Amino acid sequence: MRAAQPLTTPTDPITRLAGQLERGETTLEYQEGSGYLRSLLDKLDVNIDSQTLVFSKTSLQQAIISPKNPRALYFNDEVSVGHVPGGDVFELAALEPGLGLVFYTLDTKRSETPRLQRRGTECFFCHGMGNKGAPGLVVATVFPNQEGVPAYTSTFIDTIDHRTPFDQRWGGWYVTGTHGSQQHLGNAVASDPFRPLDLHGADSQNVTTLAGRFDLSKYLTGSSDIVALMTLEHQVGVANRLNATAFQYNRLSRDGLTDAEWAHLDGEIDDLVGYMMFVDEAPLNGPVKGVSPFTQTFAQRGPRDKQGRSLRDFDLQKRIFRYPLSYMVYSDLFDGLPQQVSERVYRKLYDVLSGTVLSGKYAALSSVDRQAVLEILIDTKRNLPDYWTSTAGSLAGD
Repeated sequence: MRAAQPLTTPTDPITRLAGQLERGETTLEYQEGSGYLRSLLDKLDVNIDSQTLVFSKTSLQQAIISPKNPRALYFNDEVSVGHVPGGDVFELAALEPGLGLVFYTLDTKRSETPRLQRRGTECFFCHGMGNKGAPGLVVATVFPNQEGVPAYTSTFIDTIDHRTPFDQRWGGWYVTGTHGSQQHLGNAVASDPFRPLDLHGADSQNVTTLAGRFDLSKYLTGSSDIVALMTLEHQVGVANRLNATAFQYNRLSRDGLTDAEWAHLDGEIDDLVGYMMFVDEAPLNGPVKGVSPFTQTFAQRGPRDKQGRSLRDFDLQKRIFRYPLSYMVYSDLFDGLPQQVSERVYRKLYDVLSGTVLSGKYAALSSVDRQAVLEILIDTKRNLPDYWTSTAGSLAGD
């Protein structure tokens, strides 16, 4: 098994689409109301039901973002597309092995020859910091006022992922779905300027429709699905760790790695594997249910093993996914890890799944879950190391 080597030229879906548009091999259809958005999502294989809506002023077009005009985000495993009604551009980002992230924009104005424009420095002001030197995506929670302006302090603007307690998530986001007695920070603003951390929470929980909060006709769908939000924040955490680990290896390996540097990288690899296996996931205290088809369409993307199981299957009762290993194991970003890093990641994963490692943060993983994930990967993951299939028959007990 040989991992892909770092790339110097991006080959992600957005870059491929940009080339096809440039060569005249395809075009984007403009529709009244949504412009190029539907066509763009279709070309990139991004489902409309992945839509999430953020109303805090925390992105490139922040001047026109507000609770009355939220920014829509759509995503799949490889790309994300952002759109603000009334904005000048669609914002696009792609995960890219060897480069981490690549950014593009597309003018919203109608054109006979729509073209994607590669972007650089201005995007890295936000996406080039805070991820151990590597490019990173951001899903943040803030305390927004009535205009969507966050209360900026070192404490109250935080990135969130599946480890974040439920009651600290989604400040500055709209959230549609049911979640019982669990409380989150979404759908709310701080209405008193003298108390910027006190969110007005009336009608903010278990919201199933956003009607009356803003003009829904400006969006492709009326939801900001809670399951899509949970998936997005998990995915961003994996992608950032993959990028950071590859970046650190490539930087350190220029002059040859010392034992101390390998020890540091092994710690990063352990963090990556632990995150991908949800070892520190904040448990759900009750069932969560979205309002869009996202829960179904996401799981349908597969792949599935001989028993019909998939790492995309949701649980949504006590945890987000049924099986404790991220579907991002299938991503080009995972497959594009430097070879020596990839070998160590596979070894760590196998040692945990086969029961060689049963202590520490992995102790809570049941033998049933370990066995299930091992079997799913053997059936569905290409280019596994030979030792995965030659010794995969037994697991140590709990």
